[in-house]
Amino acid sequence: MVPRGPAPDAHRRRAARRRAVRPWVLLAPTLVVLAVLLLWPLVRVVDLSFQDFGLRELVSGESNYIGWANYAAILGDSYLWTVVLPNTVGFAACCVVLTVGLGTLVALFLNILGTFWKTVCSTAIMVAWAVPAVTGTYVWIWLFDPLNGLVASVLAGLGIIEPGTVNWYTDRLGFYAIATLNVVHHGFPFVAITVLAGLLTVPKELYEAATMDGAGAWRRFWQITAPMLKPVFAVVTILSTIWDFKVFTQIYLMPGGNGGNAEVFNLGVWSYIQSFAQGKYGMGSAIAVLLTGILLVITVVYMRTLFKEEDL
Repeated sequence: MVPRGPAPDAHRRRAARRRAVRPWVLLAPTLVVLAVLLLWPLVRVVDLSFQDFGLRELVSGESNYIGWANYAAILGDSYLWTVVLPNTVGFAACCVVLTVGLGTLVALFLNILGTFWKTVCSTAIMVAWAVPAVTGTYVWIWLFDPLNGLVASVLAGLGIIEPGTVNWYTDRLGFYAIATLNVVHHGFPFVAITVLAGLLTVPKELYEAATMDGAGAWRRFWQITAPMLKPVFAVVTILSTIWDFKVFTQIYLMPGGNGGNAEVFNLGVWSYIQSFAQGKYGMGSAIAVLLTGILLVITVVYMRTLFKEEDL
């Protein structure tokens, strides 16, 4: 009597399980690396945020858990609500709006150029994105230097200000206006190239039909371009929000941003100053966790809103 083979259903189930497991096996090395490089540091920061961890604990390696005391101290400090949080949220909101808006305008301009000039202009604006943030920041610092900067020299030559009498870096609004120019200048090329890539996928027939129906440029943008590129705008907006909320280099390197002027700190710089300048690593970690939590909330709310609009 010939033995019967496995049931076809059982064979199909095993094959389905193998197909389901195979992607995870291929991704396993990458997931392990990400866990080591990203997950473990995040867990360590959260752990430190519940400790009174200073130089003594850093040397001895001991733990000193104090529960939610760091978070209570931060949230109960008026400095967070009157200075740091407004600086962080207001600065990030302005940067996101201006970066996405300017990047979109540049993309629309590039889209109407011929192939040669489109390539030349795209390459030129990508230079701004390729320049390191440190280098770009020092350029803007020089431009607005109170004594020898280009802006001060031009305004003094026009008789608008007296040479050496205006220091934009000591004023909170002036400081962040310069920082905003710096961040937008560095960030808009990414938005422009990304949106341009999306524009190239929109069928030209849609614009031709809208033009024949009498639709102007403004109406064509809101009725054709914006709906077609909604996923692209979602990506660049979320990425810009994450990048601009955690801006550090452009603030820290500017005069007063490294601790000399507490009125210009954002959450990232405040966390760094607490940790490495004052040796309060537990407090600095709690501030970093707070910043991460804000970013997660903003991202989740934005994504949920976007998905609800698509369901409608």
